[in-house]
Parts: sequence; C-alpha cells; structure tokens
Amino acid sequence: MSDTKTSGKVVKSEAEWRKELTPMQYAVLREKATERPFSGEYEHEHRKGTYTCAGCGQTLFESDAKFDSGCGWPSFTAPAVDSHVDEERDFSHGMVRTEVLCSKCNGHLGHVFNDGPGPTGLRYCINSAALKLQPK
Repeated sequence: MSDTKTSGKVVKSEAEWRKELTPMQYAVLREKATERPFSGEYEHEHRKGTYTCAGCGQTLFESDAKFDSGCGWPSFTAPAVDSHVDEERDFSHGMVRTEVLCSKCNGHLGHVFNDGPGPTGLRYCINSAALKLQPK
C-alpha cells in the first residue's frame, strides 16, 4: 500500500482506491454517488459499536448517536469526533446541501441536514457503503 500521508491525510491514486474498495464503496466515497434508499447494509443496524470510514478506517460515528430517521439511510445526530468530518456546500442536483466528508481521506459520506432530533437538531444522513461497523 502506498499511502502518502500529508498532515495526517490519506492520499491514494484512483487505481489504488479501485483495488481496495468494492465498486459501491468506490462510487460513494470517491465519485460522490448515493446508494438507493433503504438498500444499505446499516440502514436497520441496531448493534452497538463504532462506525469507521470504509476508505481509511477513521472513527466517524458511534452507535449511540444513530437514530431511525425514516429517510432510507443510516442517520446520526453527531460525529464521534467533530474534526473527523469535514463539511462542504454541495450545489449538485439543483439543491443546496451540506456534504459530509471524511477529514482523513476526503471520502464522500453523505449530507447533513437541520431536521434531526435533539440535542443537536442535526441529521447526518450517511451512505452505508461509506461505513464499516466495529461492533462492541
């Protein structure tokens, strides 16, 4: 593996990413695709654990922050560590949304919306393909 770490960032060639990720993981993490609603592996997951980035293994979300939003994707009220996710404005598909990215490998995770439950009022709507559950 030829990871080039620049200030803690994981940088790989597209060929390396394609070799390491499944086609769905690659489409979501590297090409900003979205899995079909209600089709993801973790949509109805209730085991306790930590959700890490499927691309680089960085801790992203804890199961304690997961809730059933009914939107068709795993939803969380907050990241496990704020600095582990980056947010960018997304103007694609004729909408203005806030994209959520892994801060370590810049992989696309999903989007965050202001319609979640307390205490944050946020709904991190995350593709299962971008996650790996580490059960506790």
